[in-house]
Amino acid sequence: MLWLATFIPFFAREASSVAPNVDALFLFETAVTVFFSALIFILMIVFAVKYRRRSPDEVPVQIHGNIPMELTWIIIPAIIVAVMFVWGAKLYILLARPPRDAVHVYIVGKQWMWKIQHPEGAEEIDMLHIPVGEPIECILTSQDVIHDFSVPAFRVKKDALPDRYTTVWFTADKVGRYPFYCDQYCGTFHSHMRGFVEVMRRSSYETWLAGQSTSGVSMPAEGAKLYQSFGCIQCHGTGKGPSWVGLWDSKVHLANGQVVVADGAYIRNHILDPRDWHVEGYPNIMPTFQGQITEEQIFDLIAYIKSLATTPGPQGVAVPPPAKNGASTTP
Repeated sequence: MLWLATFIPFFAREASSVAPNVDALFLFETAVTVFFSALIFILMIVFAVKYRRRSPDEVPVQIHGNIPMELTWIIIPAIIVAVMFVWGAKLYILLARPPRDAVHVYIVGKQWMWKIQHPEGAEEIDMLHIPVGEPIECILTSQDVIHDFSVPAFRVKKDALPDRYTTVWFTADKVGRYPFYCDQYCGTFHSHMRGFVEVMRRSSYETWLAGQSTSGVSMPAEGAKLYQSFGCIQCHGTGKGPSWVGLWDSKVHLANGQVVVADGAYIRNHILDPRDWHVEGYPNIMPTFQGQITEEQIFDLIAYIKSLATTPGPQGVAVPPPAKNGASTTP
């Protein structure tokens, strides 16, 4: 669709693997809309002229129905709408299921900026550096009001909601710099809440990443520090609370009879509202960390739990995988 962007400046470039599919569906629906709108207005004019009243005493011929015509205007639109539905549903499912090997990037929306964390430890504000040709899954949340992370060139957008995680994924297929915006009015300086995605070749990305990770501490390693500093080890490392080893993506039985999956949303809820997420078989003694921990620190703890080894250390203490230069590795 680059040729169309040449003639229509407001038509953003296609720069992701899913963009051509989104554009094709959009143009199909636009073409159908234009065709039937034109057809309706043309027929209105033709019928108004052809069947106009020619004398005051003229009595029009009564038409009692036309089965073939009625079936035509029922069946053809039904087929067109069904095509739109199936096409749109397939595209929706594609966008809703990120690849299992997608690289996770954590994004917090705030009035009025985007703070971005990479698993390796790099942090950015209003900039997102990614490698070309690799699937990226963005885990979004908001620190205050509803924001919306939108990258027009990738044809993706997703609300960033307070107290909840949402995800959006894409695979950038062209090197370059592409703007992203907040598409949800979020306050006085909403228009300032924008930035750029810098799509780089893998070698350039690794060079950039090495230069950004000045602390040499990855998100899992940072989460391991928080595991100690917040006192999580006193329960989750002694048996008073459930172990974090092997917790990620497992099924958790709650005291109220519910069975939930230990994903990012569950971990966040358990940290902030532990009473409502009491795990079966353990005393209900965990205090809330509401107001004591930031969204960025919760992301670090989630990354740590995801990266834990499958076997516990001494006395059941959760042990991170072996690290090189202070950075944990993911098994």
